[in-house]
Amino acid sequence: MRDLRGAGVALITPFKEDGTVDVEALRRVVAYNIEGNIDYLVVLGTTAESVTLSKAEKQLVMQTVEEANKGALPLVIGIGGNNTMALVEELKSADLSAYDAILSVSPYYNRPTQEGIYQHFAALSDASPLPIILYNVPGRTGSNMLPETVVRLAKKFDNIIAVKEACGDMTQVQELISKRPEGFLVLSGDDITALPTIVAGGDGVISVIGQGLPEEFSKMVHEGLDGNTEVAYSYHYKMQDGMKLIFEEGNPAGIKVIFEYLGLAKPFVRLPLITASDALKHRIVSFMESMIRIPA
Repeated sequence: MRDLRGAGVALITPFKEDGTVDVEALRRVVAYNIEGNIDYLVVLGTTAESVTLSKAEKQLVMQTVEEANKGALPLVIGIGGNNTMALVEELKSADLSAYDAILSVSPYYNRPTQEGIYQHFAALSDASPLPIILYNVPGRTGSNMLPETVVRLAKKFDNIIAVKEACGDMTQVQELISKRPEGFLVLSGDDITALPTIVAGGDGVISVIGQGLPEEFSKMVHEGLDGNTEVAYSYHYKMQDGMKLIFEEGNPAGIKVIFEYLGLAKPFVRLPLITASDALKHRIVSFMESMIRIPA
């Protein structure tokens, strides 16, 4: 497994106006992030609108990213859900040879107890051919995977190697960092807390805005990891408004406006999501126009 510290990005799935997957746009997005010094790519995560993709479309997205990446960056695949048995079967049957790790969200809607969350990931650990990154995002799942559960899993299962923490609570993040076993990665799942997480001792981020601003975002992350906090925060503050704007009307409507501005992909999303309002598009475009490259 290649190193998953640093700046990872959760790739969008571009769509054409007729709603089909825009393969050429996806290739452009991958190339843009490779050129922008992003450290690894996450395929079929939440930002990819994976819950609205058919099985055939997921295969198309995977194939497209694999071919466009050509082994340049580590790849992480999103395989998660609330049906433990179905996920176990998927892990056992899927061809994951192109991937370095799995990102697996804590079960949503069911609202399991902490013991239920633990047993869910224990079953996935036993079935998985690849290392697992846990994903805690209470705002989407309806339950919070607590630090004691994460640490328990990390200590028990060698192939559970990291957590993407999107609880939005830096006290919880700090507790995770202080209690984790050696070598276990704590990755921010929120752009706005990426640098604070790194400064607190974390290991990086799986970002949304990073794929639209790969050079600046990667620079921020690596300056932070190298202890150059003042420089890192200069990048953070430059991007801070954008980090907030792209989530105002849901993800990935906002980040797709950035890709439209860049000329890489159209802004279309799938129902029940809708494209960003004209007012929000105007504000995101104004933000992008204000982004002047910060000298290295």
